[in-house]
Amino acid sequence: MTNQLTILQNNIKTCAFTGHRLLEEDFSLKQLKKVIKEVILRGVDTFYVGMAMGFDLYAAETVLSLQKKYKNIKLIACIPCYNQEKNFSSADKKRYTKILKKVDEQVLVSENYYNGCMQKRDIYMADRADILIAYLKKDTGGTAFTVKYFQKKYPLKEKIFI
Repeated sequence: MTNQLTILQNNIKTCAFTGHRLLEEDFSLKQLKKVIKEVILRGVDTFYVGMAMGFDLYAAETVLSLQKKYKNIKLIACIPCYNQEKNFSSADKKRYTKILKKVDEQVLVSENYYNGCMQKRDIYMADRADILIAYLKKDTGGTAFTVKYFQKKYPLKEKIFI
């Protein structure tokens, strides 16, 4: 089992983000940037982000800002359905649109919204990630679902909580 863990740790290339839409006072953009830089230096070159308000948009903006220094990294926007941003604030709608113009790839997981399309998006990202970076503060909701799914399906893969 140790050899398998070493192989996984040495071949990390992909990272997914999961986090809450509402961020608490302890959220640190500086810490998020530090963690993203660290995984880039360990070999991650592809990042998956779900494009939700809050943590996801900050993660996307941070990866995009780091592309200036780390030219090989790419950002993939995993969009759960058309019009995901329709209930965002006007400021977040602008951020969302700006980010989508700069990502390296867009993946539309479902054409229309349905109960469960967000989870489908989360599973899509988790299934492609070698590392999961999570901002998790409660045991319920989409972020908790994604972390639990990742831990259960990929117990040897790394989770980083910020």
